[in-house]
Amino acid sequence: MCMAFVPRYLALYESGELGNKIKQLLLLLESCTLCPRECKVNRLKGEVGVCGAGSAIVVSSVFPHFGEEGPLVGHGGSGTIFLTYCNLKCVFCQNYDISHLAHGEEISSEELATRMITLQRTGCHNINFVTPTHFTPQLIASLPQAIERGLRLPLVYNCGGYESLEVIKLLEGIIDIYMPDAKFADPGTARKYCKAADYPEVNKQVLKEMHRQTGVLKINRQGIAERGLLIRHLVMPGGAAGSKKILTFIAEELSKESYVNIMAQYYPQFEAAYYPEINRRITPQEYHEVIVLARSSGLHRGFPEM
Repeated sequence: MCMAFVPRYLALYESGELGNKIKQLLLLLESCTLCPRECKVNRLKGEVGVCGAGSAIVVSSVFPHFGEEGPLVGHGGSGTIFLTYCNLKCVFCQNYDISHLAHGEEISSEELATRMITLQRTGCHNINFVTPTHFTPQLIASLPQAIERGLRLPLVYNCGGYESLEVIKLLEGIIDIYMPDAKFADPGTARKYCKAADYPEVNKQVLKEMHRQTGVLKINRQGIAERGLLIRHLVMPGGAAGSKKILTFIAEELSKESYVNIMAQYYPQFEAAYYPEINRRITPQEYHEVIVLARSSGLHRGFPEM
């Protein structure tokens, strides 16, 4: 980590604005609108919506992750905190034991702060909240304790890309690195695989706001990401993701300098067997075609040359 780096949340903490943002976020739990589903359940009283999460943070695992993108991993790993539950519930979910079945343990804000400090002491380059959407207020509420104990790492918001624009705006000045998925370009496909027909339009607006806040991914001289937007796009069988539309949007409405990890690791999991068209791995040709599409749109960061 470059010694000159200063996480954005420190200024908000020192000014008292971080506390104000935490109060606004926590209020959203009383009638939950943390994601576009807007279930409006009172999670503070134990009610649950689509995601299944209540008021307590539930964590699956916390560890230095060396399987993330290179600029996040560096030599010390990405300090990942895997949260349970999910607001998307994709039928092909590869982490369904965490996202659907909620395997994990409840932890307090104080314990979460302790784990963040442990990751920092271990040598991780960032704190990587994986699937944080439905726990955003509780996660941010733990920050003051971690800051007081010396937290100075950039925060990564590693999400499915189906976010509340209001919440993302509240996170301005707190999150240094946004890492959303760009899953689907077609409303019908999004409805079929995650019951969220509005995913494509929501995703576009969210990506624009994240880009406005942090810009393209900035990497220091040591090759470590410090701030910006890193987009993930999973190539799916038969072009189900609508890759061309997604990549064109990124290139034309965000920036051709956008860092896009075009992922080839799709494999059928969970309930994918009920959907024959996606019940297989992608072919090398399908992946190659998406890389060509990305290059032809002017994108060039985050994926292989081929």
